[in-house]
Amino acid sequence: MRWFVLFCGLLAAAPAFAQVAPPEREATPDERRRDAAAFAGLDQEIREQLADVQSVVVMRQGRVVYRFYRDGNPEALRDTQSVAKSALAMLVGTALRQGHIASLDQPVLQFMPHWQALNPDPRAEAITLRHLLSMTAGFDVDDPSGTAAALEPTPAWSRPLRAPAGQRFAYDNSGPTLVTAILEHVTGQKLPDYARAQLVQPMGLAEPGYTHGGRLSLRTVDMARLGQLMLQQGQWNGQPLLSAEVAAQMMAPQSAGGPPVGLPYGLGWWVPSATTFFASGYGGQFIWVHPPLALVVATTATVSPGSQQRAQATQLVRGRLFQAARRHASE
Repeated sequence: MRWFVLFCGLLAAAPAFAQVAPPEREATPDERRRDAAAFAGLDQEIREQLADVQSVVVMRQGRVVYRFYRDGNPEALRDTQSVAKSALAMLVGTALRQGHIASLDQPVLQFMPHWQALNPDPRAEAITLRHLLSMTAGFDVDDPSGTAAALEPTPAWSRPLRAPAGQRFAYDNSGPTLVTAILEHVTGQKLPDYARAQLVQPMGLAEPGYTHGGRLSLRTVDMARLGQLMLQQGQWNGQPLLSAEVAAQMMAPQSAGGPPVGLPYGLGWWVPSATTFFASGYGGQFIWVHPPLALVVATTATVSPGSQQRAQATQLVRGRLFQAARRHASE
């Protein structure tokens, strides 16, 4: 992780937090010229040197300033892998704003009392929604690669506990199935219906694709828009979709984190430094948010062990793309 320490130091040296303009305004001719100049040559570099990277959307100050689609299709829904965990946390934030959930610190069994008999360990009674979102629930999970299959809610809650809630980070692909069950219970809606009403339609996103096991497919530009919503502390077109307080908690470290990324973890988002947070999916699916530059970067990449190992999307974001964004900001 040495490269990431260096990257975080670079980010920390960036200018003070910028003002965020209204989302996706039209560029002026001069802005289009600046966009082209700042990101000149990047298409060719990605095509020739970063074959795993499939799509990229860069937003600065609420406007798309760069796009790349290897297949030429901006409308394609792309497998986001564990970026779905970050989107799910945002939906919990909308449920909090609406009063479906009073607090992240409510015990899970207050929402789901019928789960009481599933786990005889008395420590299960202390697990809260915050613990599930921060992956500190204490379940006996050992998945350093982050690739274990997600369990259904009943067997997920029935698992043995290794530690009291809040004491141990463990990356847990079954945690989101528990959160989804809670969210559907308190809202009275299936997750796709609730997401459509609370985020998809208000933000003008394309209808996502959903598959069994919590897999989520989005357009790359819609991944960037989710990052923009977080950058704007839950505000979209002047309307709060989730409260600024909840958004701030998502972006704040809840623990020191651990594998598979090895960085501090917030609520559904990785938080490497005070100036950057990101959603991460296996193989190179990312939503990177860097408030000092009012910058959001969404990437998708080939979903494969090789792509995960090569980390070309990460190299792109921390290197050439970030340099281009800084150049764009200075012009």
